[in-house]
Amino acid sequence: MSELRIRCAALSDVDIVLRFWRDAAEGTSISDDRGGVDRLLATDPEALLLAELDGELVGTVIAGFDGWRCHLYRLAVHPERRRRGIGSALLTAAEERFVRLGGRRGDAMVLVRNETAHHAWRGAGYQPQEQWRRWVKPLTDGDH
Repeated sequence: MSELRIRCAALSDVDIVLRFWRDAAEGTSISDDRGGVDRLLATDPEALLLAELDGELVGTVIAGFDGWRCHLYRLAVHPERRRRGIGSALLTAAEERFVRLGGRRGDAMVLVRNETAHHAWRGAGYQPQEQWRRWVKPLTDGDH
């Protein structure tokens, strides 16, 4: 039986991660491109966690910490590998990272329409905060 390996992404992983997100992640974001992920890794080299089985990428999560808040993005598991503990292992690694850095609460960006993700996040102990609304403003003329 294969052992799940969780590691930090390197710049050499970026293209593979972007392809993986097209198949395994729900929706896209303005930062889901080579430049966005390169900047993430330059700013916080340990933020993007990868889950691998036999050298194959099967899951990701971005565990970003800005010194005040712990933000989780891009929790994605390959569709054929779901419900096998990969997402849970990624969240555990992200939460352990946050605790090491002094973080006290994790929050996640989850699409309202992504019911599958809602079940996964609730199963991991996260709860929606209905009193909050996300406000955004693109800072560039990007396509997304």
